[in-house]
Amino acid sequence: MKEAPDWLPPLVLFSSHGGDWESYLAAIYGCFKQDFVDSRPVFQGRRLGLKRHPWAHGKEATFWHMIQRGDNEEERTPDFRRCERIRWPKPIIEHDSDPAIKVWVNRRRGQQRICLWFEPESYLVILADRGKYILPWTAYPVEQPHRRRKLQREYEEFCQHRD
Repeated sequence: MKEAPDWLPPLVLFSSHGGDWESYLAAIYGCFKQDFVDSRPVFQGRRLGLKRHPWAHGKEATFWHMIQRGDNEEERTPDFRRCERIRWPKPIIEHDSDPAIKVWVNRRRGQQRICLWFEPESYLVILADRGKYILPWTAYPVEQPHRRRKLQREYEEFCQHRD
């Protein structure tokens, strides 16, 4: 991407915390807490809740999903590319009308999900639609070209069926 929009915060780098994991974890959790615990973002007029359980190490489940990767909850590991972008989910959610963000609804594991793909940075935010409220579910950079192609197809199919 040539120039990031002015609403997109800078990365939170591990190197800025002296390479100390505990210091870095505290800093990125502070960003998450400011964006999702201390304030209540809104998506298309609906309030965002927070998936708090399973609570681990004094932090909400959503936080861990935004900074770790892995299918098995007990074996997820930190992903520095996710960690660096911890400040991105909230502004992407709040700027969903920006033409750079593709928004669509799909079903994953029998649940309705809202996808917000900030395509210029290939960053995906997933929200879980719970009816009266929405949960930020996870967010991550989409690195594999085949995964980007799949998201593009999914978005195009959604747009075709919406018309």
